Formats: sequence, C-alpha cells, structure tokens
Amino acid sequence: MTIFQAINALCDYSVKSGLIEKEDRVFCINRVIDILSIDEFIDEKYEGQPALEEILKTILDYACENGLCENSVVYRDLFDTRIMGIFTPKPSQVINEFKNRYAVSPESATEYYYNLSVNSDYIRRYRIKNDVKWVTKTEYGDIDITINLSKPEKDPKAIAAAKNSKQSGYPKCQLCIENEGYAGRVNHPARENHRIIPITINNEEWCFQYSPYVYYNEHCIALNSKHTPMIINRDAFNKLFDFVKLFPHYFIGSNADLPIVGGSILTHEHFQGGNYTFAMAKAPVETEVKFNGYDDISAGIVRWPMSVIRLKGKDTVKITELAEKILLKWRSYDDEKAFIFSNTDGVPHNAVTPIARFRDGKYELDLVLRNNITTDEYPDGYYHPHPEYHHIKKENIGLIEVMGLAVLPSRLKNEINALKTAILNNADITSDEVLSKHSDWAEMIKNKYDINENNIDEILKDEIGLVFSSILEQCGVFERNETGKKQFLKFIESV
Repeated sequence: MTIFQAINALCDYSVKSGLIEKEDRVFCINRVIDILSIDEFIDEKYEGQPALEEILKTILDYACENGLCENSVVYRDLFDTRIMGIFTPKPSQVINEFKNRYAVSPESATEYYYNLSVNSDYIRRYRIKNDVKWVTKTEYGDIDITINLSKPEKDPKAIAAAKNSKQSGYPKCQLCIENEGYAGRVNHPARENHRIIPITINNEEWCFQYSPYVYYNEHCIALNSKHTPMIINRDAFNKLFDFVKLFPHYFIGSNADLPIVGGSILTHEHFQGGNYTFAMAKAPVETEVKFNGYDDISAGIVRWPMSVIRLKGKDTVKITELAEKILLKWRSYDDEKAFIFSNTDGVPHNAVTPIARFRDGKYELDLVLRNNITTDEYPDGYYHPHPEYHHIKKENIGLIEVMGLAVLPSRLKNEINALKTAILNNADITSDEVLSKHSDWAEMIKNKYDINENNIDEILKDEIGLVFSSILEQCGVFERNETGKKQFLKFIESV
C-alpha cells in the first residue's frame, strides 16, 4: 500500500464509520499531507478496504522512514493519534449527537458514543483483542480472568526521553478534562481523538467517557470536571445513584479513597462503570440482616470472598442514608480479635468500595469493606495479595478485581507458556531465573493432576483463577468461616 493509497483508505474508512462526511474528504486529505510534509496528493485507490491497523501502519512507517516520527511504540502512538484527531468530530458535534440519541434512549446514546470511541481509534480494538481472557469456575461463581496486553510497554528510548523531559503540570492527570484533544508527550498519552460528554450528578458538573483500555464491555469512567481528590461519603453514594438514573443499563462503582485498597489515581475523583454483569453482582445474599428504621431496605451479607453488604430498595435517599451510617461506623470500627484496626498512630485504615446498579425495578448498593493496614510480615498490606501469590499477582486489588475480574500482569503470558513446557518436560524450574518464583505452585499442580499435553492449558488457567479467588479471600476483612461470620454480624449489629 502506498502512502497515497493509505490516505485514501483512511478517508474511506472514516466516511464509512461515520467519523466524517464525504464533503469533508478533501479537507481531511490536506490536513494529513500537511502533517506528513507532502506537497501534493495523488489520488491512488487501494483494492478493497484494509483494516484501520494496516492503514495506520503504512502511514506510520512512512513517517518513520522520512524522519517525521521515532520508530518506537510511544512515538508511533503519539503520531497516529494526531492523524486520527483530524477525523474525529469536534466535541460540540459529539455532545449534540449524544443528546439527540439520549432523547431516544440512554442505550442509543451510549451505543453511538462507544462506537465513536472505537472507530476513532481512541479505543484500540486491535490491541484489546490480544488480551488473554478466560473464565474460572469457583465456589463463588464464574470469575473472569484477563492477562492485559493492550496497554503497550514503553521502550527504553521513550523511557529515557521521559526521564529527561521537562515535567509538566498540564493536564494535571490523565483524567482531567484538559486531556480532550491534547497532543500528548512521551510521558503522557495523546488524546487528540478523545471526546468527553458533560453530565450532571449530585448537582455538580461531571464528565462521562470510556476507558481506552477496555477491561470489560463498554468500560466507562465518570469523572469530576474539577481536579479534586477521591473521597467516599454520602455525596459519593448520591453521585453513583444519579449516574445509574442517567444510565440504568450501566453499573457504576468507586475505588476506596485510601492507598493500597484504592485505585491508581486517588488525586482525581472518578468512578468506573459499564454494561457488564460481574460475578459479584450475580452472587446471592447468603445472610439477610435488618437495620433498625430501614425496614423498606432489604440488606444482607453477600456470598463473596470479600466482605460485602448489599442494600436494595426503591428509595435511593434511604439507601444512601443507611450506607452513610455503615460507612461512618466502619471508619472508626475496631475489632482486635478480627485484626481490624481503624487507625494506627493517627493513620486511617478503614474504607469502603461502593458499587451501584439498577436491577429488577430496584436500586442496589454493594458496600465492600476494606482495610489497608500493613505489618512487618505484610509490608504491602495485610488485606492484600500475600507473598505466596505474588508470582501471579502482587498489585493492588481495586474496584474491577473486587467485583470478580482479575487484571493480571502481561509478563504472565510468556511465563505460563514457558512453565507449561517445563512441566511437560519435567524440567527443574527452581534454578530458572524467571520461572523459579512459580516452583512451589507448579509442584502443587503436578501433584494434584495427571497432566498431559491435552489438559495442561485448562489446568493452568483453572489454577490461576483459583489463586485469584484465594487472593480475594485474603483481601476480605472478615474471614470466610463461622468465626469471621460472627465478627461480621457483630459489626452489623454495631451499626
């Protein structure tokens, strides 16, 4: 494919996908050739309609060969986003179309907006399809497992450039509204093809967008229009329900507002939602409870590896009022026998991860009790993946994983493939620099199963899923046994 064929193909793609009108074609061609430092355009056609990835590769290869772009993934991402920004409608156009679709139905509006985010290459679907995904059956239901490969790793040249580049305070973070249309830099992703929808929740100006790294169907983000820190309080519960009322086909949840048990960006208030039903939402209430004065709110402990209270009713005001009482009690709750300390040396430890949804004509709010205390034995966090599971996952357990979707590090893909070969060949992995961390786990698996080439893939997947289920149990503040249940009920009684 020549560069002119690629430009023509990109215009064809953009018209067909609704990014531009045919009347915009010449304008867009001239914008592209300007970026590519080409003085003229030859109207060459390409047979058929190549995939967007192939079109952009041709353009990027041309840019690199002609000294317009460094040939590395970070610089190529900056450059092709600049190209796609030409074909992405202006914010006002996107907002108006969203409003028109919303007048038909919320589903129609989000379908339009999500398709735009994909077609504009803000969501890089050709990378997301490389993610490794499967489902593991556990005693808590079918848990989703993913090895995330869609987020590109920086190459050494880009890492060095980022270290040497001037630190900028604009945008303040990757969630700020100033990202819309931002050209990016080596230490901040380009967002020229990014568009944001303004929404109002709890009488505040908020924004609605999709995550570029889609972990599940229509993975969206609601974010405060101001760069303000995360805080979980009654207002936060109100915001969650206001969002669900705007988009009743979506769930919405928030990370806790403390480190270790919180999300990666605690400096900017935001929630995550989408059109997906997680294993935790499917999990039933196993022990019903009553809260005095809230007979119209059904409540109970959820059958889940973590410690979850589910509230359900038609009146969101009553639900948020009760949720605030539970939150305030939990913030200061101590139970030495259960190893729950609300603070040490004035440092707070208790927090909640809330998730809201609308189901069967009623509103639900799941409150997942969290605690971020650290000890000498568990410096990364006591209610955190313990060292025996760090070979699979060491990172924090945030909202998405709390609900039953493991986001595992990309290193695991190659490691598990190598481990598979080692197990089948009965090789000694204890001396292998990369695989030795898996040795105890691998030995357990060999003793547990009669392994062969036909079953080893499923066995390894199942065992990874069971490890994740065990990690979630470790993150639960009340143990999944009779003693833990009594301690959980003791807390509920205190409310």
